[in-house]
Amino acid sequence: MDFQLTEDQETIRKAVAGLVREFDDHYWMQKDRDHEFPAEFYAAVAGGGWLGLTIPEEHGGHGLGITEATLLLEEVARSGGGMNAASAIHLSIFGMHPVVVHGSEELKRRTLPRIADGDLHVCFGVTEPGAGLDTTRITTFARREGDHYVVDGRKVWISKAMESEKILLLTRTSRIDEVARKTDGMTLFLTDLDRGRVDIRPIPKMGRNAVTSNEVFIDGLRVPVEDRVGEEGEGFRYLLDGLNPERMLIAAEALGLGRVALDRAVKYGGERVVFGRPIGMNQGIQFPLADSLARLDAAELVLRKATWLYDNGQPCGREANTAKYLCADAGFTAADRALQTHGGMGYAEEYAVARYFREARLLKIAPISQEMVLNYLGSHVLGMPRSY
Repeated sequence: MDFQLTEDQETIRKAVAGLVREFDDHYWMQKDRDHEFPAEFYAAVAGGGWLGLTIPEEHGGHGLGITEATLLLEEVARSGGGMNAASAIHLSIFGMHPVVVHGSEELKRRTLPRIADGDLHVCFGVTEPGAGLDTTRITTFARREGDHYVVDGRKVWISKAMESEKILLLTRTSRIDEVARKTDGMTLFLTDLDRGRVDIRPIPKMGRNAVTSNEVFIDGLRVPVEDRVGEEGEGFRYLLDGLNPERMLIAAEALGLGRVALDRAVKYGGERVVFGRPIGMNQGIQFPLADSLARLDAAELVLRKATWLYDNGQPCGREANTAKYLCADAGFTAADRALQTHGGMGYAEEYAVARYFREARLLKIAPISQEMVLNYLGSHVLGMPRSY
């Protein structure tokens, strides 16, 4: 077993860390407070050529794997940007995988180069208020009319919809009671967010406020057939190709967020003097932080195994889900302990750990809850009866 990163992978890690270092805690505090998209950060990452990391070279990218993508996003989160930074670029890094694999050559030529160079913002439209994690129950419907479709429906928790020109949109083209399997009859599109037919409403939320989460109301949106990804009715299957990589990317972001929270706690523990001694000398402070270090290190090993398996064409569902579960838990616990180490000041925005805490908590929910990961491991790995 070789745990050594390649020279190219180390170069990616160091280059990204150097690039994002200029965007400090004050920058992210201001963007989060003002609910302002981090355009300068996005432009810097795009200018460095990092958005096309996993997009094929023939379409303007670098054609690298999920391992490199996780290294990139871990460093982005670890810089202090957390989920505000990672979510600003997450979909561009790997979210177009269904298009890369299943899209027509014309669709890829039209969209992927613009995504790789940062010119095109895209959001991901799957979740619906009446369906939640049961994606087969979505009701957004695309009705074929000649050379286009007409789409009506509603989506929720759509990140970056306010900034996006296009949406990777999952619809039904057959009602659930018209298909043999409930996963049939779903179709995927990459199409324009026509503001004349789409109403976007930001959702007030607990954190990660530099990147909006939105309700999207679709009324008579005309979608050209050329914007369809692959075949009609096969959209759910296309999405499955990206589920394991998505869990790995989220795991990497949680890992980076946990690391930066731990760094801040250790620094504060060495500087804060109470009763004539640094508080970091006290085992009540030191032991929880040491425990978080061990948990982050252990979670990282599972993530590295998961990305290696994926990049080598091996089954990785068990490892991808386990990595998401362990990294999200370890990252949030580290953020919680960082806040506790800071005491009352941890509740103040000045020290940034309050923001880390809010953003790390999100990763135990999205894109799949910890409980649903356990459902997967229980039924698909342990072979126990399915509970849903």
